[in-house]
Amino acid sequence: MQKFNSTGTHGNTLPRDAELQLRLADGGGAGDGMENGGGKHFLSGSEEESSFCTKSKMLVGLDLLCLIVASIPFFACELKAVTPYERGFFCGDPSITYPVAPREAIPDVLLIAGGIAITGLTITLGECYRVRYRGAHSRAFVRNCYVSYLYKELGSFLFGCCVGQSLTNMAKLSVGRLRPNFLHVCDITYASINCTPGSYVSTVNCPQPNVKMVEEARKSFFSGHASFAMYTMLYLAFYLQARLSWRGARLLRPLIQFLLVMIAIYTGLSRISENRHHPTDVITGFIQGGLTAYWVAFYISSMFKPCARPDLSPTSMSLESPLSSQQTVC
Repeated sequence: MQKFNSTGTHGNTLPRDAELQLRLADGGGAGDGMENGGGKHFLSGSEEESSFCTKSKMLVGLDLLCLIVASIPFFACELKAVTPYERGFFCGDPSITYPVAPREAIPDVLLIAGGIAITGLTITLGECYRVRYRGAHSRAFVRNCYVSYLYKELGSFLFGCCVGQSLTNMAKLSVGRLRPNFLHVCDITYASINCTPGSYVSTVNCPQPNVKMVEEARKSFFSGHASFAMYTMLYLAFYLQARLSWRGARLLRPLIQFLLVMIAIYTGLSRISENRHHPTDVITGFIQGGLTAYWVAFYISSMFKPCARPDLSPTSMSLESPLSSQQTVC
């Protein structure tokens, strides 16, 4: 028994002695210079940091590329690179004989600036408040929490804007539905073109010298004002639902959300009263804008998602893009 115990003890101490000698060798080699283990560890750490920065820049570039690709149809329509489909009409159709309204209640500049400014400013203030007073932190590669949260939330919102307007312009160009004031813009009447009532007129030459006005008169379906207003205002309502947690006034948040949706509905209805869209154009715009806002808010943005993902390691979470919803740590 004594021989067995001494043998077992000796067998157990051999690996420990060998491990101790290896540690001493590594420690001595670290002080010898760059030729030994210390230099190797220093170089490997520098290489990992360089690789991490490269991957981070690639993720930012990928986000920007996605935004550019999503906005291509929008800019193709706005820059007149693609002309709308020239759809005909039935002679005697009263739905395209309305006069042109003298002015717009909500011009394009006011719609875009107001929608982006109101929603963007609210998101900016809300995220800065969360970082400053709520102690929100992020494991994204962007070390500044303010930049990380703003980049993530504003990036999601702008991506939804690009997607929604691109879908709208794609429908306008491919469908080519005539606006209610088409005949007035084209400067023709059914009598002037001498058509038979009920017959289909496939092509018509408009005396209107302004070609851009005639092209715009062929972009009725669906309403860009209705879709953009509904997206921005409903998205802001979703954001308030997720972020505005003050319970001092029970009806304050629902009231603000109601006013936002009411602004969007008024914007769409004004397009009908101004003879610029048919009712079905506005209804379709409302549906498209609402679905886009729901998709971005619940599936792209992180406002309704858990603050942390326990199944992800800190290393994998830190390599995610700031637009990802898997970085926030509460």
